[in-house]
Amino acid sequence: MAVSNANTTLIISTYNWKEALELSLLSAINQTNPPAEIIIADDGSREDTKTLIDTYKSKLRIPVTHIWQEDKGFRLASVRNKAIAASTKDYIIQIDGDIIMHPEFIADHCRYAQKGVFLQGSRGILTDRYTKELQNKKSISISLLDTGLTRKENAIRFPLLTKLLLKRHKPKYPIYFTKGANLSFWKSDLLKVNGYNEAFEGWGHEDSELALRLINIGVKKFHLKFSAIVYHQYHKEDESKFNEPLNRKILNKALEMKLIWTDNGITKK
Repeated sequence: MAVSNANTTLIISTYNWKEALELSLLSAINQTNPPAEIIIADDGSREDTKTLIDTYKSKLRIPVTHIWQEDKGFRLASVRNKAIAASTKDYIIQIDGDIIMHPEFIADHCRYAQKGVFLQGSRGILTDRYTKELQNKKSISISLLDTGLTRKENAIRFPLLTKLLLKRHKPKYPIYFTKGANLSFWKSDLLKVNGYNEAFEGWGHEDSELALRLINIGVKKFHLKFSAIVYHQYHKEDESKFNEPLNRKILNKALEMKLIWTDNGITKK
């Protein structure tokens, strides 16, 4: 079962990096099958980010909603939940604002969507030099031959191989290990587990904990190798990793207790 791009929401999370977000928005314009709506989940950026988003609203020619929350530290789980709640479509594709999407990115996620499954795409990595070059040129033209693209094996699009590997691929990490920069879900599945656990503040593990709860209700995770390609713009390690040990404890609790629900999610008790 596939899903129409007319029934998809693209959620882009961002925080105070308009140069990276601009390339992400340019890649949204460049999609062969654009989403029906874009929601930008903003964790408290400055006014210049809003100015950029307003500029691109007319260029995108599809509805763009800017959801902003006050800057009280790294609260990605919270702003993503707000975006999920605001989405008006059945299928949600999620990226970060430092991501450049391959032109077939939305089409690939839609093509492989099926009930009872969430999808993780592949990610090439851009070097510092290549990232700055693309941002300075406002270019999203990425060459597999450029030395500034690393993990090239994750940046090769070969849909025929995707079909062959879809159910056979075994990732080297536990199945719940997930990176939120390239995911897609049915909104109904996210609501069944109440979305992200907002106890996660600072960097780390909120995506894996959500994936774990989805898996615990019977939703399967498929890895789209050689499809749904994105390119990650270089940045220094996040300083908010100071909270990682606490976040890991929350993940381990969900793992040990086989949790399926969070009280601190889209809806609150």
